[in-house]
Amino acid sequence: MNKYLGSDWQDVKKRLFTKEELEESKIRVGLINEIIKLRNESGLTQTELEELSGVNQPVISRLEQGITSPNLETIMKILVPLGKTLYIGDLDQNRL
Repeated sequence: MNKYLGSDWQDVKKRLFTKEELEESKIRVGLINEIIKLRNESGLTQTELEELSGVNQPVISRLEQGITSPNLETIMKILVPLGKTLYIGDLDQNRL
């Protein structure tokens, strides 16, 4: 590793990211993984999800690859045809 950042990934994370940034990243990754899992369990392709949700397939692809952070409206459009919604819960009790 870089001597200026630390000797391992844990050191690097502590130096580069705040606790809040790390928690936001965990939530974002968990949400993306859940959307991928739900789409796969439903047997839907990205194109089929596009038809059901109205969200363009390239947007779904970028979301699933973690390239983009979609807005709440886009997330809801994708979740509804998958039979899901979002809710607010305690971070400690609802780890994604």
